[in-house]
Amino acid sequence: MIKAVIFDLDGVITETSHQHFEAWKAIAHMIGVEIDSSVNESLKGVSREESLKIILAHGGILGKYTEDEMEKLSFCKNEYYKQLISQFTPENVFEGVVELFAFLRAKGIKIAIGSASHNAPALIKAMALEEYIDYIVDPSEVKKGKPAPDIFLKAAEALEVEPSECIGVEDAIAGIKAIKAAGMYAIGIGDAEVLKEADIVFNSIAEIDLSIIT
Repeated sequence: MIKAVIFDLDGVITETSHQHFEAWKAIAHMIGVEIDSSVNESLKGVSREESLKIILAHGGILGKYTEDEMEKLSFCKNEYYKQLISQFTPENVFEGVVELFAFLRAKGIKIAIGSASHNAPALIKAMALEEYIDYIVDPSEVKKGKPAPDIFLKAAEALEVEPSECIGVEDAIAGIKAIKAAGMYAIGIGDAEVLKEADIVFNSIAEIDLSIIT
């Protein structure tokens, strides 16, 4: 029996990948690195710190910056990103999300957000989804980010359910790997070929077959 569904945020509940990309692209340009959409794909579902390392490695300058300097670059990226998402409203919620959340609520199934984003609480509030959410994982409280299972296991622990009683919903390869490593059923949102490690893949939240959950 499914007792909880743990959702990623970016690309699943709303679309912030463009804002992330624009913010990272600005920081990368500032340090003399140019990134494109292929690099952006490798950043999806990955923590801010790991994303910066990927960009530095792409530019051949991994190891050039101290931990303090990298922290400052990550901070700058986040400040720019927060400016880009500051105007989010309920209109930014993907079609089918509110309906799915209401369905889960009616069934007594708990809902958690398992995102690598430190801005998840602010986004959930801005999009008026707080009433549906039982728990939001704070990524600073887990040892390892995705593809490690820590974020999803933290959510299950907080909700007081077993991992085997959870479904994870993700749009990124790293996220699907994390769900499977946590011992949960994985629903992918996006390209079935890219997310082939998921148990099942749908094009969007609105297309999820609810019989899987019940």
